[in-house]
Amino acid sequence: MKPLPHPQMPPGMRNLNFSIEGENEGLRLDKFLTGVTPGKTRSYFTRHIHAGHILVNGRREKPGYVLKSGDRVSVDIPSEKRSLEAVDIPLEILHEDDALLVVNKPAGMTVHPGNGTENDTLVNALLHHTQNLAFLGESDRPGIVHRLDKNTSGLLVVAKTDAAHRFIQQQFDTREIHRTYTALAWGIPKENAGTVHTFINRSRKDPTKMKVTASTGKEAITHWRVLEEFHFFSLLELRLDTGRTHQIRVHMASIHHPLVGDPEYNGREKQLMRLPDNLRRRGHHLLKNLNRQFLHASRLEFIHPGSGQRVRFECELPADLSHARTNLREWFLL
Repeated sequence: MKPLPHPQMPPGMRNLNFSIEGENEGLRLDKFLTGVTPGKTRSYFTRHIHAGHILVNGRREKPGYVLKSGDRVSVDIPSEKRSLEAVDIPLEILHEDDALLVVNKPAGMTVHPGNGTENDTLVNALLHHTQNLAFLGESDRPGIVHRLDKNTSGLLVVAKTDAAHRFIQQQFDTREIHRTYTALAWGIPKENAGTVHTFINRSRKDPTKMKVTASTGKEAITHWRVLEEFHFFSLLELRLDTGRTHQIRVHMASIHHPLVGDPEYNGREKQLMRLPDNLRRRGHHLLKNLNRQFLHASRLEFIHPGSGQRVRFECELPADLSHARTNLREWFLL
């Protein structure tokens, strides 16, 4: 993959026209648009299709409209003004250059505003640190190429230019970015390593949660291997081929090894029944001092958009997870 130049593009999309032919025939309108403009989401285009900013042959169509040869798609999306507040929130920046930043996100910090989270997010902190952030994605997500759950800590790459955003996003799409996590799971898997390959969809019973399905939703692939074994616990290294919402948490729960401390996927007090009476009190103490899932994005490797060289970043476990690991080695060592 060759490195790209860094020209900034305006956040709006004015007077763009596409003529449909060849391989684009038969695609959904929203899927076609995400393909020709990397970095924008289908929800972004759905919103603007409904708003009348995107027309097919001069007429409004639904996001699921199937394109035909000869169709003309016109896009005229006005620039969206940033209404985000720059907030002085401490950031741990592991690397910064003209194209990108790599940050170590703490647990408890949401990546971008939304769902009641307004001005204490990673985006707010980034805006205080720099005004040079890519603006290809959603209007409330400048610089954001990928995400971590609020209570998952670890490494995130942030794009400072639109060209860098496109280049990094392409690596996510082609699975050239290597993301490695460290996690603590309940139980000891029968094998030393494995792969979970399923589809993941949103739960109908609880829309805030995800679930594994056989054939509907989005494909999700997680590779895992055991780093350390304890009585009734396993320290794991996990690598993602895909990046679905709650992917690691859902996948490990689906194979009966939920992450320790995970309140949404059966990783807390109910699991204490796995422990014999003489260890249950220690298990209680472990959970009492761990108020989130034991999950940390520990390594990130990708091709730098400026140099074209593969770069690698690592960060140690934060204090709460390191303390839990120390307790495991003292109390549950095999």
